[in-house]
Amino acid sequence: MHEMAITQSVVDAVCDHAAGRRVHSVRVEVGALCAIVPDAMLFCFDLAAEGTVADGARLDLDVRPGLAQCRTCGAEFALSDVILLCSCGSADVEVLTGRDMRILSMEVS
Repeated sequence: MHEMAITQSVVDAVCDHAAGRRVHSVRVEVGALCAIVPDAMLFCFDLAAEGTVADGARLDLDVRPGLAQCRTCGAEFALSDVILLCSCGSADVEVLTGRDMRILSMEVS
């Protein structure tokens, strides 16, 4: 389960940035093509945050669809999973977004 390693990295970054302040919530944007299972990441967050300044914090995930452009017909289209196929039938597509993950915000006191 790679979600644990990824979530641990998020918790580490949040705790470093919090600089000792208590973290109440974290909002993370996850691209739909990252191969991350949101429920698994939510479960892992509580485990990774245990004993840190983020212990008890809430994790909010914004899952964003990917965006691709067909090299055959030029159409841009949304991707909700890793099936890279344009409606024209071409599989020659370029993924523009959806493979990224970033921490959007965190609430601290």
